[in-house]
Amino acid sequence: MLGTVVISVIVMSVLSLLRVNVIFAILVAAGVAGLMEGLSLTETTTMLVSGMGGQANTALSYVLLGMFAVMIGLSGITGFLVKRLVHVLKGKRSILLLTIAGVACFSQNLVPIHIAFIPILIPPLLHLFDKMKIDRRGVATALTFGLKAPYIMIPAGFGLIFHGIIADEMKASGMDIPLLSVSYAMLIPGLGMIVGLLIAVFITYRKPRELPAGDQGVFNAIDTHEETELKFSTRHFLTIAAIIGALVVQLATGSLVLGALTGIALMFIFTVVPFKDGEKVVNDGISMMGMIAFVMLIASGYATILKETGAVNELVEAATGILGDNKLVIASVMLLIGLLITMGIGSSFGTIPIIAALFVPICLAVGFSPLATAALIGTAGALGDAGSPASDSTLGPTAGLNADGKHHHIWDTCVPTFVHYNIPLFIFGIIAAMVL
Repeated sequence: MLGTVVISVIVMSVLSLLRVNVIFAILVAAGVAGLMEGLSLTETTTMLVSGMGGQANTALSYVLLGMFAVMIGLSGITGFLVKRLVHVLKGKRSILLLTIAGVACFSQNLVPIHIAFIPILIPPLLHLFDKMKIDRRGVATALTFGLKAPYIMIPAGFGLIFHGIIADEMKASGMDIPLLSVSYAMLIPGLGMIVGLLIAVFITYRKPRELPAGDQGVFNAIDTHEETELKFSTRHFLTIAAIIGALVVQLATGSLVLGALTGIALMFIFTVVPFKDGEKVVNDGISMMGMIAFVMLIASGYATILKETGAVNELVEAATGILGDNKLVIASVMLLIGLLITMGIGSSFGTIPIIAALFVPICLAVGFSPLATAALIGTAGALGDAGSPASDSTLGPTAGLNADGKHHHIWDTCVPTFVHYNIPLFIFGIIAAMVL
């Protein structure tokens, strides 16, 4: 019999694929989960709302980042970036996609700002993408790679946090492993993501793709031709100062909210954007990122229902009760469970504590080494982050690529990233479990 998590995730996925708005899809999935666990619709709604606060900080960060991105767009400084890229990368679609993937990687460790760069960097480049006939699905896979692969493979920035959670949760469940060993164990699954990126860039989305004309809103101002003269002014210098100020505050305080507020305040103080344009900035910022922020809030409530009702534990216990002692079968089932849980919860980091406590005893009983166990837990947690409608690894890219209304969250971001990353992660995760 299919469990609550399986059915509710299937409901969410099917509705999303049928182009039902992701907010409605998650709400229906949450309702199905609550009813299956014996809650009334009123109790389900109450639990959903109570759990929404879990992502309140992230949601506010997204909205403020949207406003900051709009202000940077109004400054005109991104026109220089577009003009330079037109000259340097003209006709080199694959190189541009790999460059975007590399820049995104820096956001996870070198300058750990996660998705904060996307609403600032990507919307101004949409005109360039269309001009070069770049398939935006390829851009989405490049961005998601950069948001995900570094924390899987590299023990720095968000990767250090991810690996630390794996090591701590394994130790709490009775299996000690050094932090460095976790990093070593995750190299093989990470290679799977590299394979997926190369397939997407050089095979799947290599051909040119034209999109119908759309409205880029505030970013129309930087849709410049190569021959347009762009002069660097004091206004642009002050914009760079505001960006640096926002980054410094964010890194110093660890708060994306304070960083974004600093950038917004400096743009007003420096009069790069007049105070009278404040209402336009707020409206355009909410238009760009408000939808994403609200999805994160509802997804947090959905995750609360799955965890608080015990639905996740029921799924794991039902699966582990029939596994036997075949390592290949056990590894496969564990990864499938991780995929389902993360698809529903939308967070790799939030999945690890749930599955580690239940998987470590099984791995000890069957004879998996600590390295193999770490690879299984880490991969099980990472599976589903790419492709989940509620994950910021997909919501972030969509927020940037859909600034002109020509990019669909499910079919242009979630499906491409699911196919190109979850399949190789699953295969390479099993390989890691069997050879380590």
